[in-house]
Amino acid sequence: MNIELINTGAELMLGRVLNTHQQWLCRQLADMGLVVTRQVAVDDSASAISQAVQEALARAPLVITTGGLGPTSDDRTRDVIAALLGRKLHLDDAVLRQIESYFTARKRRMVESTKVQALVPEGATVLLNAFGTAPGLVIEAGHASHCDLPQLLVMLPGPPRELRPMFTNQVAPLLKQRYPQQTALVCRTLKTTGLGESLLEEKIAGPLQPLVAAGLELGYCARVGEVDVRFAARGELAAKLVAEAESLARSLIGELVFGADEDSLEAAVVQSLTERKLTLATAESCTGGLIANRLTNVPGASVVFWGGLVSYANEAKQASLGVRAETLAQHGAVSRQTACEMADGARQRAGTDYALAVTGIAGPTGGTADKPVGTVFIGLATPGETLVQRHLNPFDRETFKWVTSQQALDLLRRAVSGLRTSA
Repeated sequence: MNIELINTGAELMLGRVLNTHQQWLCRQLADMGLVVTRQVAVDDSASAISQAVQEALARAPLVITTGGLGPTSDDRTRDVIAALLGRKLHLDDAVLRQIESYFTARKRRMVESTKVQALVPEGATVLLNAFGTAPGLVIEAGHASHCDLPQLLVMLPGPPRELRPMFTNQVAPLLKQRYPQQTALVCRTLKTTGLGESLLEEKIAGPLQPLVAAGLELGYCARVGEVDVRFAARGELAAKLVAEAESLARSLIGELVFGADEDSLEAAVVQSLTERKLTLATAESCTGGLIANRLTNVPGASVVFWGGLVSYANEAKQASLGVRAETLAQHGAVSRQTACEMADGARQRAGTDYALAVTGIAGPTGGTADKPVGTVFIGLATPGETLVQRHLNPFDRETFKWVTSQQALDLLRRAVSGLRTSA
């Protein structure tokens, strides 16, 4: 069954807002066995919206739009679709009362133009908005000429905090009732770090080929510092195929796998430390506190994370971590020796089991022939030894910081879990 998703908004086309709807909605639908076959983003002009919806209805029995239902002059989706389908708009008293109560509860004045959101096309089902003022709308658009299914057009508001609960609580149950015979998709994603996409494929693609021939869908998604390996299948043997694929992949690349599906590397580190009743401190220079930030984003991190120091200046490295002046003078702030002393100093002062330290050249200036821009040293002080790794991350500053934090957390993950580490 064809499903089309239309995201509207000039802000999307200008690159001012990230289109998270595409990823989130496609994931929700796929988990229901309803895979989106086409997704487009258009600006919020009447002509662009009308053309996109008209084309989608010519191909798909289910069309979902996002955005353009609000009270401002650039919110045109509701009006355009009503005109396209020949449906008159009428003021819905229940929607108007809900909008008025929204403002009353917040002790805010309701602008007269806000009432436009209570205009509903004839025959539309209203999806009340519990987190905003623009209701969603569902319209039976007639019978599709290209298949045996009646057409359904779903209009959702643009803000994610409004769209997501509306879809989960109102749209998803409707779709499950409307399309009950869809074969559920079984999907599992392994999260890996430490190896590039091509090298990862080289290790597992061949051994997994018999399962692919049996119906397994194998995919890869590279992101900064990580590669996702995705296994998906449909039908009676789907769960078995995916389970076998995951087991085989783990046997081949198990050391690179830090989690699955929505897991994060920092969450894996916190869990590993918690299970072993171990503690951690951090000393960061070039990452500016990013490692500590990632760790403290994990609920329960306070059990294992003592704290961190951003020792950006050499004086801070000396005063707060005990890095020796002669070390800085002889080897420089970005060096194996400085990273080692930073890690040791953090561990000694915090009294923790482990301490991570990073020092590097984020650029765009400051590099030398021996230490080009992107050079970073990562130190890990453990109960038995202090390890130092050198990496070259020649990226923009933000990417440099993220990749470095990823490498540091993975070094810690490996050390705590008893996996191989290399200096």
